Amino acid sequence: MAEPIALKIDRMATPIGELVLIADGQDRLRAIDWRDHEDRMLQLLGRYCGKAGFTLAPAKNPGGLSAALARYFKGDLAAIDKLATDTGGTEFQRKVWRELTRIPCGKTISYAELARRIGKPAAIRAAGLANGANPVSIVIPCHRVIGSDGSLTGYGGGLHRKSWLLAHEKAIS
Repeated sequence: MAEPIALKIDRMATPIGELVLIADGQDRLRAIDWRDHEDRMLQLLGRYCGKAGFTLAPAKNPGGLSAALARYFKGDLAAIDKLATDTGGTEFQRKVWRELTRIPCGKTISYAELARRIGKPAAIRAAGLANGANPVSIVIPCHRVIGSDGSLTGYGGGLHRKSWLLAHEKAIS
């Protein structure tokens, strides 16, 4: 039987709530979520880790991940651009998540545009579901996807946080 994956957990204060970060032994970011959604994050992480499961050990600033996110929240928007991640997920989800990383900071696209960009223009709902299953929000910027009419829709951390993140990145005013 496989051994559980040893993961590290850190917590940090942000202007929009406490952020929980999970890193692996190679200091790759595995998951991020808000403290008020931590149970959901751990459930998703369990799916990605498989039957062997995972263990969590407290760690301060694993691999510099927390410091990079702190710089992002203080205004250095590029501080998170090169962070190493290991997201798991299906092939389709990973394709959507790769496309999310191509949305420039300060810009937004619609769910329909996201589906078009991955070569599946009719898969708007599927692209939206994959967007919502992104385990490393902020770093893989799922918050940069909005409704076709420009409305803020669908952010697991709450629309107030999506609005703050987009304003922080100067995508909305």
